[in-house]
Amino acid sequence: MAEHNHILTNRLKELRARDRLTQAELAAKVSVTRKTINTVENGIFIPSTVLTLKLARVFNLPVEEIFSLSE
Repeated sequence: MAEHNHILTNRLKELRARDRLTQAELAAKVSVTRKTINTVENGIFIPSTVLTLKLARVFNLPVEEIFSLSE
């Protein structure tokens, strides 16, 4: 099977703005550091499955509405 270079994109910044949350406030809700939220938002860090599910719960959205794969 060929390896594809997929890029994980996300809507965290947009969703935080919608809910008027700072990176620090979102981080506290999912028990990570503000820097972790920053690196996820900027595509530097790929979150664990657990963190992804916690973020989906905070925004009350399916994971696929927050994160997506692009080629």
